[in-house]
Amino acid sequence: MFLGLDLGTSAVKAVLVDAAGAVRAVASQPLTVSHPRPRWSEQDPVDWWRAAVAAIDELLQAAARDGIPASRVAAIGLSGQMHGATLLDRSDRVLRPAILWNDGRSDAQCRWMETLPDFHAITGNLAMPGFTAPKLAWVREHEPSVFDAVAKVLLPKDYLRLCLTGDYASDVSDAAGTLWLDVGKRQWSDPMLAACGLSREQMPGVHEGSESAGRLRAELAERWGMARVPVAAGGGDNAAGAVGAGIVRHGQAMLSLGTSGVYFAVSDGFLSRPEQAVHSFCHALPGTWHLMSVMLNAASCLDYTARLTGHADVGAMLAEAQAAPRRDDGPLFLPYLTGERTPHNDVHATGSFTGLQADTTRADLANATLEGVGLGLLDGIEAVDAAGLRADRVAVIGGGTRSAYWLQMLADIAGRPLELRAGGDVGAALGAARLAHLAAEPGARIDEVCAMPPLVSEYLPDAARHAYYREHRQPRFRDTYRRLRTATTP
Repeated sequence: MFLGLDLGTSAVKAVLVDAAGAVRAVASQPLTVSHPRPRWSEQDPVDWWRAAVAAIDELLQAAARDGIPASRVAAIGLSGQMHGATLLDRSDRVLRPAILWNDGRSDAQCRWMETLPDFHAITGNLAMPGFTAPKLAWVREHEPSVFDAVAKVLLPKDYLRLCLTGDYASDVSDAAGTLWLDVGKRQWSDPMLAACGLSREQMPGVHEGSESAGRLRAELAERWGMARVPVAAGGGDNAAGAVGAGIVRHGQAMLSLGTSGVYFAVSDGFLSRPEQAVHSFCHALPGTWHLMSVMLNAASCLDYTARLTGHADVGAMLAEAQAAPRRDDGPLFLPYLTGERTPHNDVHATGSFTGLQADTTRADLANATLEGVGLGLLDGIEAVDAAGLRADRVAVIGGGTRSAYWLQMLADIAGRPLELRAGGDVGAALGAARLAHLAAEPGARIDEVCAMPPLVSEYLPDAARHAYYREHRQPRFRDTYRRLRTATTP
């Protein structure tokens, strides 16, 4: 048995997977996000650990009821939200709340980082407020006493590793999202660290995601009834989600519909397209990289509109949207509720409904939201295509996959088939468990452990609907963003 632990933004999820790859138990514990100031987004790492322990407790209890003892767990794998800055002193005490991936305070520091010599060549990316390095530059400028006390900077999942094992370690897929990694060489960049006033001594060691990077502490092994099993280096949430979906070979791609929206395409070499805010990262498996477009708000937009329109929940909103006829003259929604990454890299971008009429209904607003997120995702897909990495079929994972209605709309917008496979709702936790499997059995074949799960359903694009989106809605969507950006940019 292999245990996967995924530290998300809204919850910690744990999954137990057997040697054949079947999911045997799942558990989760909720998290909350603090927004102490506009554009700030923070969490307390101590809350991550409490939720992780509770999730593992719940998982193992569920497994025991099914006749699976904890002693059968052979390894643990980790995945988690990327980019978060977890700052520790020499005693491993947390110095301040972690600054998260969707925090927008460090845009000034990003402009400074863009001036560093060889910045794009080393990092493969634009400097964006979501990444870790600009956050530390912000702390150095605005909280110098905190910065001076920093002994280690850990990414969110790697804080859980420290609690689990006592080791400072990360993996190349997560580390690539810091802007301190030489992505082509898959190792820390001393010039990028030095520019931020940091050194390798303040960083965790970096490993391939399928390597062991510590063993479970003795006291935790005793608590859970396990051996001191290896803990895999793991992966950033998107890389781990790709491993779980079997997206591991050049030319494969997936679309992740979570709080954020991600299009992820695998490459067998280092590619980049920073001018369109495409992310260029290492994959969680040796010898592979990936390009990734990121929307800061995807399924979160559905929550927003459901609250705005007074629906009991997102499910009720989706049912009403599906029952209503879609209008060609319906309103348009921009999904930039907390700024945007690909393709705009615009921390000041805002969301909007436009084209409202006297007979606009809340079902129209719901359909506009679904469509607006889809058009934003299409922008990202086309940016990755332009980098020379096109996939003709796309796997889908994440909470948004529960709506067949939305998946068909997304297939029509993207103009390419979408494949929903088993385990898509487990996502990154499943990938973390697969990486644990590889860490526990170094001789295991990646293509066998990380095979694509069984196909559940396929959504084929309707040619007429795709032409409508490309010829009518996409131009209006893009023009609306340009007009609002001109009106609102500081």
